[in-house]
Amino acid sequence: MDTFANSEYPEENNPAPEASFDAPQEPQNEAPQEPRNEVPQEHQSEPQSGTYHAAGTGRRESPYANSPYMTGQPRPYQYQYQPQMQPPEKREKKPRRSGKSPWKTVIAAVLVVALVASGCLITASGVNRKWEQKTSQITQQLGRQIDDLQKQINSVPSGTSGALPAADGSAMTPAQLYQSNVDSVVAISCTMQTTAYGQSVEGTSSGSGFILTEDGYVVTNYHVVQNASNITVTTHSGDEYAATVKGYDATNDVAVLKVEAEGLSAATIGSSGNLSIGDMVVAIGNPLGRLAATETVGYVSGINREVTTDNTVISMLQTDAAINPGNSGGPLFNMYGEVIGITTAKYSGTTNSGASIEGIGFAIPIDDVMGIISDLIDYGYVTGAYMGITVKDNDKEAAAQFGLPTDGAYVVDVTPGSSADKAGIQSKDLITAVDDHKITTRTDLTRTLRNYKAGDTAQVTVVRSGRELTLTITFDEKPHSTTVETAPQEDSSMPSEGDYNDWYEYFRRFFGG
Repeated sequence: MDTFANSEYPEENNPAPEASFDAPQEPQNEAPQEPRNEVPQEHQSEPQSGTYHAAGTGRRESPYANSPYMTGQPRPYQYQYQPQMQPPEKREKKPRRSGKSPWKTVIAAVLVVALVASGCLITASGVNRKWEQKTSQITQQLGRQIDDLQKQINSVPSGTSGALPAADGSAMTPAQLYQSNVDSVVAISCTMQTTAYGQSVEGTSSGSGFILTEDGYVVTNYHVVQNASNITVTTHSGDEYAATVKGYDATNDVAVLKVEAEGLSAATIGSSGNLSIGDMVVAIGNPLGRLAATETVGYVSGINREVTTDNTVISMLQTDAAINPGNSGGPLFNMYGEVIGITTAKYSGTTNSGASIEGIGFAIPIDDVMGIISDLIDYGYVTGAYMGITVKDNDKEAAAQFGLPTDGAYVVDVTPGSSADKAGIQSKDLITAVDDHKITTRTDLTRTLRNYKAGDTAQVTVVRSGRELTLTITFDEKPHSTTVETAPQEDSSMPSEGDYNDWYEYFRRFFGG
């Protein structure tokens, strides 16, 4: 590629010769020549080294001989291009000023950080305060428990073996409780006549009980002594006493026995109303009729469990303390050595899937039967209020479909001439209240009647055909019997088929429980 100097316009790239400005000379006499266009001398230039077309053929050359633009014209001047060697000046860029001041951004960031930090501090302070409160409560509770245990330890004289009961009335250990109360627990054995394979057979049953008074009143379950012809009570010391049935209440499965003795070790009666689920309890009894004075320890697993025994529904305490055949009628103690229940039954066997059922035992709350026990001791029968009706729990789904109350005790039958019949209560009535006591189930009705005696008057609220009625009732005395009922002779042969209850009843007659 050619450089600029060797380009198509060489003349323009070379400096032009200086113009001559000599003085004019005199014209010489020469032959006249053809007129021509003269160019002033000051505008003439030296002949150029280059030629144009027919140079040297007699034709006058153009002063612009080498110009690519004009021909035949004198060249008045020569232009030389001088390239600018200096680079253009760079303008200084002025820093742009933002519309917002940088300090505003910094201040905003500081405020955000401060706000977040203060929120974290407040939250941490609140959590720490709650944690300190909870820790303080736990510490105080543990401190009280440790103090109680220390008092129990201090109450044992040095060098003494075995556990002694707490002298200050504080909670006892299971060992202390056993030592303090085992003498008030008795074993009960019964003899009864049954029929097996058409022949009269003498069978035995066993159970437990506890001494209520020093002069020989003993409490047990009614089903332990039901149909018994002979009853023997054996104390922990091994003394045996013949016992008679002072009275019983089959509805609540409780019976009172009487032995002729003095100075017996009586149990302390507590209250089942103060129990909570999770409270530790102890059962002492005579399991299997051979393991007398056996102690088992557990907890209150449930309260107000409705359990059906012999077609009677009883509200009971649930416990996981082991209760086996032979424990029935024995005491259930709290950890202060007070009787709070009468051990009665247990669930056993297997489920439909084959899983075994364990750790589900029941006890009658002592508060529900102490009034009955007092009546049995004083009168030999229960003098409590009696209405003369048969009730069941209301069918909540059916009642809801017809827009009727879902809670209440549904009257199935009314005994003619009873206090309920005289008050105007009819079958299919729904009893919803007795005075201020709300009735939601038949168990509520049973418990409410324990607050009344024969001859007391109350207002009974019933719902009949969608209308609410208030009736006045004067309670009768509950029917009673001072002797143990003798059931009709029944076939005692081993069942070849049937459900769990059939097998249970067969073995219970021979092995007790």
